[in-house]
Amino acid sequence: MKIGGIAPALGLAVVAAIALSGCNQSGLAHRSLAPIPSETVALMERVGTTQDAPMLIRAYKKEAELEIWKMRSDGRYVHLKTYPMCRWSGQLGPKRQQGDRQVPEGFYSIGPAQMNPNSSYYLSFNVGYPNALDRALGRTGGDIMVHGACASAGCFSMTDIQIAEIYAITRSSLAGGQRSIQMQSFPFKMTAENLAKHRLDPNIDFWKQLKEGSDHFEVTLQEPQVAFCNRRYVFNADGAARVDPNAACPPLKQDPEIAQAVAEKRAQDEAKVAELAQSGVKPVRVVYQDGGQHPSFAWRVSELSRPETIAPPTEIAVDEKTGRGAGQSAAKVAAPSPIVTSAAAKDADDSRQAVRVMAMATAHGDRNEMSALAASDPNPTNSVKRLGPHRAAPTDNIPIPPASIGVRRSANIH
Repeated sequence: MKIGGIAPALGLAVVAAIALSGCNQSGLAHRSLAPIPSETVALMERVGTTQDAPMLIRAYKKEAELEIWKMRSDGRYVHLKTYPMCRWSGQLGPKRQQGDRQVPEGFYSIGPAQMNPNSSYYLSFNVGYPNALDRALGRTGGDIMVHGACASAGCFSMTDIQIAEIYAITRSSLAGGQRSIQMQSFPFKMTAENLAKHRLDPNIDFWKQLKEGSDHFEVTLQEPQVAFCNRRYVFNADGAARVDPNAACPPLKQDPEIAQAVAEKRAQDEAKVAELAQSGVKPVRVVYQDGGQHPSFAWRVSELSRPETIAPPTEIAVDEKTGRGAGQSAAKVAAPSPIVTSAAAKDADDSRQAVRVMAMATAHGDRNEMSALAASDPNPTNSVKRLGPHRAAPTDNIPIPPASIGVRRSANIH
């Protein structure tokens, strides 16, 4: 599939850059060049896309899932796979400062230079935090990665086999000519049920901005154009990309059909949130020891960093009038756990633990070679096979955009 007349030279340059970046450590370079598993290639064909088609990533902290979406020939994205996340750290809410162990939330961009074939965490790529809005809001930190080794101090942590496949899909899209890959990172799936439960959380205004971007994607199945003004996100607005994130928003123009579809979805969801609140769904604050993991990894304790912090989160009921946790001050509710506040002192220990985890995995012989992806079960992260009957098949439950909404190509495709 050829998208938008992408120059072949760009794809060749990406391949060369990734290959050359691995030359200094030939023992690691082969990992980054492994092919996409044949079963995943066949899945792409079934859903109407190809290896070199553009892709998009969506991640959800509360559900501990990472989704890969691929573009079809009509310019719309289709869900390809859901990977259960092995580990994420921190709490629900955006990353604010270096060392807070927070997995960031927002819209980010991944280009060829952010691919890291020589990662000590098997393979990795940088998600692009901080973006322009993060910097405008004074948020600090960096080097936030999607990587293997199942160890997290603010990153999206997968198993080695998972990251090998995700990396291969990402590499193929960049080699196919996609200039950058959008990653959408959310605290949770933007359902009315989640929004009702978290409606009094201090981060709710920011999360509603993220939901607007999510709605733009879900009603069009196209990558939303992301810009910043007035210290907030704006989506699919002509001319906003040239505005300073700290400056007031100028008059913004949007496609009227898309704007109407997004407004209708927002109204439906807000009505459902109000209905749930009236029916007795209580607002809560959710507090983690230090992040979480997908339930499918509950038995794989030996692979985790800081397994003592993996416990079901605590839900604290919030008073509708005061916005405070029952029997607690607002400051106490908002305070991070002692484990999180002492995280900076444990960073070195995390690094040593990650090395031990990788050594243990290598000793078992199940993760030391990329050839594992070509084994008899090369699709260990296919949500249809592994997460039980409650999971939808890759092509099920995909939102269908209104027929009146035209196809607009990704902003990153030329």
